[in-house]
Amino acid sequence: MEKFIVSARKYRPNNFVSLVGQESIAVTLKNSIKRGQLAHAYLFCGPRGVGKTSTARIFAKTINCLNPSADLEPCGECESCRSFAEGRSYCIHELDAASNNSVDDIRLLTEKVRIPPQIGKYSVYIIDEVHMLSSAAFNAFLKTLEEPPAHAIFILATTEKHKILPTVLSRCQTYDFNRISVEDIVKNLADIARKEGISIDSDALHVIAQKADGAMRDALTLFDQTVAFCGTKVEYASVIKNLNVLDYDYYFNLTECSLRGDFPRSLLLFDEILSKGFNALYFISGLSGHLRNLLVCKDASTLKLLEMAPSLAEKYREQSGRCSVKFLFDALALTTRCESEYRNSNNQRLLAEFLLIRLASLQQQTAPASGRSAGEPAGVPDNTTGGTVGNMPHTASQPDGMTATPITPHSTPVQKQPEVPVRDVTGQDEPDNKGGEQKASGPASRIQGLSIKKIIKNARENGGSSVADETPAANEEITPEKLKAAWIKMGDAETRYPRLGSAIKQTEPQIEADGQTVLFHVSNSAQQIWIEKNSLTRLTRFLQDELGNNTLKLIIKVKDAAQQEKKLYMPHEKAEFLLKNNSELQELKKELDLDIR
Repeated sequence: MEKFIVSARKYRPNNFVSLVGQESIAVTLKNSIKRGQLAHAYLFCGPRGVGKTSTARIFAKTINCLNPSADLEPCGECESCRSFAEGRSYCIHELDAASNNSVDDIRLLTEKVRIPPQIGKYSVYIIDEVHMLSSAAFNAFLKTLEEPPAHAIFILATTEKHKILPTVLSRCQTYDFNRISVEDIVKNLADIARKEGISIDSDALHVIAQKADGAMRDALTLFDQTVAFCGTKVEYASVIKNLNVLDYDYYFNLTECSLRGDFPRSLLLFDEILSKGFNALYFISGLSGHLRNLLVCKDASTLKLLEMAPSLAEKYREQSGRCSVKFLFDALALTTRCESEYRNSNNQRLLAEFLLIRLASLQQQTAPASGRSAGEPAGVPDNTTGGTVGNMPHTASQPDGMTATPITPHSTPVQKQPEVPVRDVTGQDEPDNKGGEQKASGPASRIQGLSIKKIIKNARENGGSSVADETPAANEEITPEKLKAAWIKMGDAETRYPRLGSAIKQTEPQIEADGQTVLFHVSNSAQQIWIEKNSLTRLTRFLQDELGNNTLKLIIKVKDAAQQEKKLYMPHEKAEFLLKNNSELQELKKELDLDIR
């Protein structure tokens, strides 16, 4: 029995032509060989299974090949190529940094670098998973990496570029490998299946390619697994069963149920999915991907983002034509929110079922009572026709939950609604200006606080713009007596901030020379800023109303140091004050020889 070799090793690229999905990097490396501009250190970084190590081997074999082809491909027949293929080359060295990551391992490598190659021009050192080296090993490697011998070339490969020290990155030419596209993977798998004599349809190949997530090695592993399960004839149904992939038909059927508003059928389909062993979070994520694919089908310019088999892509385009853009937006918002809340939910199945119920209710929320099919929302623009969905006329913008009135050239004029009685602050209906009778109450009559009095009062209390009275009051003269009485009244009326009321009553207001400006002295700038921000407009309006002068201005000013009364806090300060202002206490101190502190 012939020994089996896995496809990932059997069909590993051995020249630049066989590299899949990395054409730009192959061209760059071949040009550097052609011009003789080889760097002493390269860094190949990118996701797993995209060809980093294979490219490093091909590059190393090419620069040491004794008879390269015209397009700079290794011949595979010279001694250097044969020794590398047989694993006995002394010019190309591979080191796994995951298991050789100590300082001693790097020291052995640096000693080996001094030995010139026996065959070929260069000694190439391929260090895989280089991010696994310790910091000490990196530092020990820096000098050799910066100034290696002329015959030495280092090729470092890693999947985690961010873990490489900046001092190492600055010494290397960096090549970023991309994920391999689904089409490239499908094309390569189809070629391998043809060589192996295996019959496999396009839909099955696309499932394997999408499951591989851009990694050719993963795709070849899944291919071997599928062939082992199905034999030489591989079908779509067998592939999704073997790889535990949810059939796309479930997503198409659930979308149809949502368009019809048939949530009972959606719940039954979801129960069937769970009974097959699929995780609910996996299902929700797949549903989000399905809605995303429907959305990219809405515009011809985004169709290239749909990486599906031709037959499946046609199904997506057909169902996308029956879905409005608004429906897809709202549905995606629901599924992505459900994904984020899933892990923290105590009842995850209920969360997913509620998602399906809400999806089924989206169309009912947007569709009118009649005149439109259940699959289209009202007034949503259709990108494919340029008009409105369902050929309905444009509608006036309305809040959610209200039916829009179509605007047509011959529409019936809107009837004037009965006036709603204005309610004062107490909630009582105000009499009509004409007849004195109360107007008929309507839905808005139950709203409290919609009165002119309330608006004016709120504007004055909250520092809003002043509301002009119908008959402006005369500006009366401000006398010290009137100001003092109004000042005390203002302090008593200040119940919102009691401490401010106390400060007002303890302060003597002053009138400036212009007769219109009143000064309110406070102890410090913090008090000044707080009053100006929270109460200045309200206090000014109070004084204007009390004194009958709309031009009055209230200014908050901090007392000068000379004006501020010194506070006595310490015992010795209190003692000095008593002695200074009490002659009898001074006599008593002298007679009894007291030391008052």
